Amino acid sequence: MLKTLRYQYLAILWAIFTLIMCEMPMSDPGSSLGVTFFEGFDKLAHTGFFFVLTVLLFYGKIKEQSSYTYRTLTILKILVVTLALGVLIEVLQITIFTYRAAEWWDLFADMTGVGMGIFSYILLHRIRFNEKLL
Repeated sequence: MLKTLRYQYLAILWAIFTLIMCEMPMSDPGSSLGVTFFEGFDKLAHTGFFFVLTVLLFYGKIKEQSSYTYRTLTILKILVVTLALGVLIEVLQITIFTYRAAEWWDLFADMTGVGMGIFSYILLHRIRFNEKLL
């Protein structure tokens, strides 16, 4: 267990960063900061955060096993961990950080980022080992 955590320190730090960023209030268009975001920026941020998290989880796993072997169980574990983090973020937005709106679309955006990360891993794995895609 500790061996796994040792290799996943980047993913753990990124997950903490993601949790903090997703719970921060978005600035209003009329705020004194002068920072305005386009509509849908929140969904794009969720997708990007979870894409990077998925890539870092795969990176840690590759470093841990010292190979690029393709394991379905690893993908399933990453899906479960990222889904749990996405649900935690939304539950925190409903219960504690009420200034943020919890939405199903945020969770969908999270899982879209995870899907993009998994697709990237599978695609790059197959290219690295000259496997046919179809």
